[in-house]
Amino acid sequence: TYSTIMEGRAKFSLDYRPPSPMSKALQGYAHFKALSNQDSTENGHSGTMLRRILTKGHKPRICVVGAGVAGLRCAQVLSKGGLDVTILEARDRVGGRENPILDLAKELEAALMDVPEVKPTIYDKDGRLLSVEDGRHCSRLMWEIIEEAFKYSDQGADSIPQDQSLLDFFKLKLKEKDIPAPIAERVLNLCQSWGDYIGGDIDRQSLKYLWLEETIDGGNVFLASTYRAILDRITNDVLPHVNLQLSTKVTSISTLIPEDSATTTVPVRVTTLQNEIVQFDEIVMTAPLGWLKRNTNAFQPNLPQRLQTAIKNISYGALEKVYLTFPSAFWLSPADEQKPKPFFNHWLAPSYTSHHWAVECAFLSSLPAPHSHPTLLFYMHGALATHVTSLASILDPTTPEYLTALSDFFKPYYSLLPNYDPTAQACSPSHALATDWQNDEFAGGGSYSNFQISDPEVVGKVEFDKDIEALRKGVPERRLWFAGEHTAPFIALGTVTGAWWSGEGVAKRILRAYGVNDVVVPEAEIGNEAGGELGVEEGKVAVKRGGTGLGA
Repeated sequence: TYSTIMEGRAKFSLDYRPPSPMSKALQGYAHFKALSNQDSTENGHSGTMLRRILTKGHKPRICVVGAGVAGLRCAQVLSKGGLDVTILEARDRVGGRENPILDLAKELEAALMDVPEVKPTIYDKDGRLLSVEDGRHCSRLMWEIIEEAFKYSDQGADSIPQDQSLLDFFKLKLKEKDIPAPIAERVLNLCQSWGDYIGGDIDRQSLKYLWLEETIDGGNVFLASTYRAILDRITNDVLPHVNLQLSTKVTSISTLIPEDSATTTVPVRVTTLQNEIVQFDEIVMTAPLGWLKRNTNAFQPNLPQRLQTAIKNISYGALEKVYLTFPSAFWLSPADEQKPKPFFNHWLAPSYTSHHWAVECAFLSSLPAPHSHPTLLFYMHGALATHVTSLASILDPTTPEYLTALSDFFKPYYSLLPNYDPTAQACSPSHALATDWQNDEFAGGGSYSNFQISDPEVVGKVEFDKDIEALRKGVPERRLWFAGEHTAPFIALGTVTGAWWSGEGVAKRILRAYGVNDVVVPEAEIGNEAGGELGVEEGKVAVKRGGTGLGA
């Protein structure tokens, strides 16, 4: 699938830049790096480095659950350190749902494009195309308020009520700025597109924890080609050195508790759907947050209460995408080829349809050759995403009925584009494809983590940053670790880059627990053979490096 390089997260950073070099999110990155470079004691407190004691001649066996980006990166670093790694993946393929990643994309010459500075085209509630000047004014005003909201959240989070939303802030600022009612209505309508960024509605976005949505600094690029080349490069380096088991659904994880260590030598037991029980020394769970929410009872004994609270507190987004491909890009005329082409288009909540959802799309016809093609990529979240996936999920994607269902739903929108002719074949979609993450068991019924408002009188005090840190820390005293976008550095939550970093960070901590401290794994260098082997001596493990490694 085509995607922004940040898988949705950087898509809305056209005008916004991080608040300051020392923002809360960037300060939080220090916690991630510190955790990657040191570890806790057996009782979970900071201090003396955690150390594993090995039987002579025993190579540590590590189980990585999930072959997405986090799992693959974790397995890659662990295998470079000489550990025995098994990946258990419930799907019949690797890759998960799909920037050291940015560096790798450039290295592989994957087609990247800077998102054009041409402002998006905007249709108002009555289906009229706003003038360039009016559209630019609304867009600038929206991003100005978002930037103000980020600064307000970054600098005053402690004083912001946890039930105050980003939409509340928009309404307040529009009133303070004395914006005329018609323009304010448009901006409030346009800001709904923020939901495509977080996978949830703006009236549920926590203002207090908006700072956790800060994006990685750098260019705003779109991956014009697919992730295929990147994924192939990663897997080609990992899979020859690990034991990959596809179509292997994990149903139960039994971990050793410290007081049992004197009576058993099997720290981790993993049970699969086929009732196979496999034993390991450590387990890394890279399953999505949504899966953890649905399967907390899979862990035996129960997860510590702090982790159960974290999994419950952090919200899980519902982002979906629909691709409609036409015989040709009817919305472009020959004259458009000589002008900068807009990449995004917004339809404000319409009064001309039976429903009233605002919709946004990307023109894939604006991609550089040879990746340009006549496709509209629609982004959806919340109730809209649920509704559209309910239309498509009951139909076979190869049938005309599937194409018709998606085409008919979006027709009130794309029929407003320039040059539309209802009698022309070029104006009728020839192919359609919809994601269905909400009904995907292994995606946990959603997309990625986000941070929503809550009533403190109902749920008590919520501290999302502490929740993330708790998940990131895991339960090393029980040989249980977590990785994925939901444990990433704050500046990369909900991103492919964040998943990559989290897998690497956990792997380094595990290696350090076994005394492996000299594995070099350059982030942007994928494909070198480490050529190392594991040498076991009394009480420690040493890596004999016969070549270069990947990383950090």
